[in-house]
Amino acid sequence: MLVANRGEIACRIFRTCRELGIATVAVHADADASARHVREAESSVRLPGSAASDTYLRGDLVVKAALAAGADAVHPGYGFLSESAEFARAVAGAGLVWIGPPPSAIEAMASKTRAKKLMAAAGVPLLAALDPAEVFGADLPVLVKAAAGGGGRGMRVVRQLAEFEGALASARTEALSAFGDGEVFVEPYVEDGRHVEVQILADGHGTVWALGTRDCSLQRRHQKVIEEAPAPFLPEELRSALSAAAVDAARAIGYVGAGTVEFLVGRDGRPYFLEMNTRLQVEHPVTECVYGVDLVALQFRVAEGIALGEPPVASGHAVSARLYAEDPANGWLPQTGVMRRLSVGTGASSTADGILRVDSTAGGILRVDSGVEDGDPVGAHYDPLLAKVIAWAPTRGEAVRRLAHELERAQVHGLVTNQELLVRSLRHPEFVAGQMDTGFFDRYLPELTEPGDGRSVRIAALVAALADAAARRTAEIPPVPRHVGGWRNLPSRTQVKRYRTEPGGEEIEVRYRLGRDGLTAEEFPHVRLLSSRPTEVVLETDGIRRTYEVAVYGDRVHVGPHAFVALPRFPEPRTHVAPGSLLAPMPGVVVRLAEGLAVGEVVRTGQPLVWIEAMKMEHRVVSPADGTLTALHAVPGRQVEVGALLAVVTEEPMP
Repeated sequence: MLVANRGEIACRIFRTCRELGIATVAVHADADASARHVREAESSVRLPGSAASDTYLRGDLVVKAALAAGADAVHPGYGFLSESAEFARAVAGAGLVWIGPPPSAIEAMASKTRAKKLMAAAGVPLLAALDPAEVFGADLPVLVKAAAGGGGRGMRVVRQLAEFEGALASARTEALSAFGDGEVFVEPYVEDGRHVEVQILADGHGTVWALGTRDCSLQRRHQKVIEEAPAPFLPEELRSALSAAAVDAARAIGYVGAGTVEFLVGRDGRPYFLEMNTRLQVEHPVTECVYGVDLVALQFRVAEGIALGEPPVASGHAVSARLYAEDPANGWLPQTGVMRRLSVGTGASSTADGILRVDSTAGGILRVDSGVEDGDPVGAHYDPLLAKVIAWAPTRGEAVRRLAHELERAQVHGLVTNQELLVRSLRHPEFVAGQMDTGFFDRYLPELTEPGDGRSVRIAALVAALADAAARRTAEIPPVPRHVGGWRNLPSRTQVKRYRTEPGGEEIEVRYRLGRDGLTAEEFPHVRLLSSRPTEVVLETDGIRRTYEVAVYGDRVHVGPHAFVALPRFPEPRTHVAPGSLLAPMPGVVVRLAEGLAVGEVVRTGQPLVWIEAMKMEHRVVSPADGTLTALHAVPGRQVEVGALLAVVTEEPMP
């Protein structure tokens, strides 16, 4: 079995292959030569290059790899070529088994515009498309959406008519880059709706299962962040109607295999067909937990021609959170670096293979699906998903509470992630009450990303300083000759240590003294030091004893959920950047510039000037002020590193 994918989904499919005794083959781009999915496969084939367009999107190379490795079947996972009818035909044409729906079914749903016509004929409720040439102010807000692909790419919400043409161009560019198809369409945007979907599984004998609903309303950039099954607090009549519509959609195109039919449910309770994903979904584990099935194994059996029989019965509730390498407080910017430590749940770590773990005390299940391990690099070429953490329990309340607790205790070291955002979202009153919708992050992002309790952050910095002092005490340092002059930072004197918080960038100075009377810490007169080691510090604060775990990676220090960068005691003069400089916020490729952009052009505050593609998404770099463009270094097609100077805007008063 060759898996034509990478990361978390490739590892997840390999797990089922191992359980079924199926040999595995991975493909990899140069950037993934040592990636976890390559290490877990029994053999692998290189796809020269690093960009997805040169590697994982090259169906001809993937088919050649499968034949060269002696594979007899290909599973596409999700994303990349998973919804390419052309690739499915090429796989079958090479004499290989395609683990997916018939190419005709993929083709029927590949274009969302054609899919909507088919669904209208089948009686499935949907939103009417708008002619892009005839969108007026009264039509706003509207959604510009790529006709191909998924995952939130090539989608733009437009609320002001002046932004419409720019949104069309941007969506087309991103869709062409991600899916090789720049077609987009426009439809009314339903504010504050719920994203509800139905998992289906169909065999080649006419049986179609509707395996319940999922709610995927918590999204950023139209990409799902938290999902759960079943969708909570839906009227039974609506739940039945959605399942029936999903089955009708599958039958209308002769569907075989696993797929998902997605709907938008408005505030009035009316459902609208969005699209059908002719593949396995990222969020499939919540359905697996609730129904007690392995959807990948069922995909294999359907491909072998086995009849499905009676569908399983649902039990309990499952909630999944996607852990991303990104900074939610800074425009969701993807992050790159080394994943130093990823440990979620008791006994679980970054080597978690997705096997369900049963906690006999709570009667719940914790599952971790991850594509990275400790020490793995996270680059700028692909999606920033690190892991999915899934909790199952008999009730929704228990599952949500369990997931929030495990994520809060998780050790995620080395990168800025959305870990804290996930915990706060799961505990938000609106989510706990099941009243969330697709506008959740639009309303609450500032609240969910505001800095934590300043006192706890400063105590964590004090812990980092005490652990550092313990490490220096235990280190083997050669004695200093008596004749060597200079000063020494004696432990009995006031010690000074400086840190910068990550994310946020706040600088904290810790001042403390260790003497015969114990710890004396400025700002914290009621803190007692009970013990300190390089990896653990025990403090008593206002009579309450707490143990803090400390992990150090170079100049980066993690104390519980807090991360710091140790700063030199005597900082060097900072490198000055000219006012108005536009710097690359992440490593990536400059994909385009604003139309007609040139030195001497007058620009306005917030005007998009440069677009950078990183981790399969486009990111805008905007003018910081009204003024004149006095320098332009960005060139389309050029790779840039984080902090690279793209352009300079000289601020000038505008009439």
